[in-house]
Amino acid sequence: MAARIPAEERLTNLVVALMATEIGLTKQQILDNVSGYRQRAHAGVRADALEKMFERDKDELRTLGVPVETIGDQADPNDLREARYRIPQAEYDLPGDIEFTPAELAVLQLAGSVWSAESASGDAKAGVRKIRALGIDGDEPIIGFAPRITARDAAFAPLQDAIEKSRVVTFDYLKPGEDASRRRSIRPLALVDYEARWHVFGVDVDIEEDRMFLLSRIVGDVRITATTFDAALREGAGERALRGLQDVAAQNSALLEVTPGTEASLRLGRRARPAPTQGILVPFVDLHILADEIASYGPEVRVVEPAALRDAVVHRLRAVVDTNAEIGATR
Repeated sequence: MAARIPAEERLTNLVVALMATEIGLTKQQILDNVSGYRQRAHAGVRADALEKMFERDKDELRTLGVPVETIGDQADPNDLREARYRIPQAEYDLPGDIEFTPAELAVLQLAGSVWSAESASGDAKAGVRKIRALGIDGDEPIIGFAPRITARDAAFAPLQDAIEKSRVVTFDYLKPGEDASRRRSIRPLALVDYEARWHVFGVDVDIEEDRMFLLSRIVGDVRITATTFDAALREGAGERALRGLQDVAAQNSALLEVTPGTEASLRLGRRARPAPTQGILVPFVDLHILADEIASYGPEVRVVEPAALRDAVVHRLRAVVDTNAEIGATR
């Protein structure tokens, strides 16, 4: 089984490797030598799956502002068949006359570890990357308490603002299988990241009961009202919400057969456990979200059970086939 190297660690290793070379590294050199790819290659993961992972990582670094250069053949720069990759150190390093005390580094590292990706400004992200490029770690006990936050949903920022101000919010919410969204009004108590998806936990004002909402199903803008609520309601809300999601996942699992060495095996394997007789068991909170993910892998995954999940995946795949057929007929 491939070693479980976290994605963040793999990206860091890739940055270090690309900064350490002047002439650049080929894709094969990266896959063979950089920790995070090397372990998976040794475990027998297919080359095309590793190459897909590298392309995603490279795009992610560029999105974050890391200047990954692609160098073609010297005789023909446009020939990228043997392309080499590097990060020009001069564009990445901090100026030589800037120094930080250990305490300052600890505080900067702590602040940078809380907000990642879209949650921080471009300048802040660039600053954090340059600080890490110094090769000096902050105080580990402090860093260990820092949460990691990646906000990809437009509803995240206004909901966080409402939680901090203890304000009631309203938004339109579209549940799977329904044709129209419904207006919801809640006292937002906590934002919870579970299985790489954000949920807002709060009290539904109309029924006075706790409810959980997936941010990706919020339609349109979140409106922060002038109505306030007791801030004490927020105490322990995040822990209650997380326990609730974990309880749901513990009661629901999908039995899947996955083609070894594929992207599906890389992604699903991280949160699965071996099934007693065949395949893997993947716990899930939302059947529709899991169906979307499985359908995206195409023939790499087969759903054994539950039947409702299998039907949902088949429905999605048939919809793709029908759409492609309609496009082909109009050409």
